Amino acid sequence: MIVVTGGAGFIGSSFIWKLNQEGFDNIIIVDNLYDSTKWENLVNLRYRNYFHRDEFIQRLLKEDFDFNINAIFHLGACSATTETDMDFLMENNFKYTQILAKWCLQNHSYFMYASSAATYGNGSEGFEDNEKNLVKLKPINRYGYSKHLFDLTAQQQDWAENLVGLKFFNVFGPNEYHKGDMRSVVCKAFDQVGHTKQMKLFKSYHPDFEDGGQKRDFIYVKDCVDVMWWLYKNPKISGLFNVGTGSARTWNDLANALFLAMDIPPSIEYIEMPDSLKNQYQYYTEATMAKLRSVGYKKPFTSLEHAVKDYVQKYMSTPSKHLSN
Repeated sequence: MIVVTGGAGFIGSSFIWKLNQEGFDNIIIVDNLYDSTKWENLVNLRYRNYFHRDEFIQRLLKEDFDFNINAIFHLGACSATTETDMDFLMENNFKYTQILAKWCLQNHSYFMYASSAATYGNGSEGFEDNEKNLVKLKPINRYGYSKHLFDLTAQQQDWAENLVGLKFFNVFGPNEYHKGDMRSVVCKAFDQVGHTKQMKLFKSYHPDFEDGGQKRDFIYVKDCVDVMWWLYKNPKISGLFNVGTGSARTWNDLANALFLAMDIPPSIEYIEMPDSLKNQYQYYTEATMAKLRSVGYKKPFTSLEHAVKDYVQKYMSTPSKHLSN
């Protein structure tokens, strides 16, 4: 049995879709649905059971299950980079991960967890997924620090040799619709462009970047779950890995890819950035992918243009929108 925490969320539900594609449905979903629309991500998926995260933790620690857990994919956390409740982040992102990691290590179960490119801060120390460089990293928002803290803990406790951590960069794709302001720009701009024929991007306040010239390593969610599946099928591989394409692209590139996919002439308006974002804004991110390649992952990553086209035309422009088996 495989457990996927955050299984109704964006990457979690996408990974379950991937597992289903590979013929696997012995899956337990752990999440916290409340009144979120993320339940819609589950409609097309095959799985055995669902547990609220609080019930799951209680039963896990009491060994109160009638099945064996072979692996936990921990994708359940607060992913809002603008979250200001640090106690909430420490409990939800750091301590929760600690509990699951310790359980898996003690019970010899596979453990994979989501870290984040936000741990790299402003990028002054580069974007190399080398555990030896972890102590140098200085996240610039609370979310990034909560993720970084567990990366450091795994290193200090010598856990890294027995688990897999993934530093996801700018992930976009189907099943992110419930994320509100944390949706990708592609997702948020789709309706905007459809109604106004124009897209809004933040102005740049950095002399090295023109308006819309800020760069991100955008990666399609289908590529992310391919990496996850491959790592799971190669259990001798462990450690901390970047999950990006290794090729930074501008927001202007992203906008133009969206206009092309929607068959609408490009029209971009550059707007002021909220003051709350200015001091924690990343102007450039680009994953170094040599480490993942060095352990044998060979599949190419989808280009930005092809990924946006697939997302827009196969999902957002259709009634179902969600990944489906």
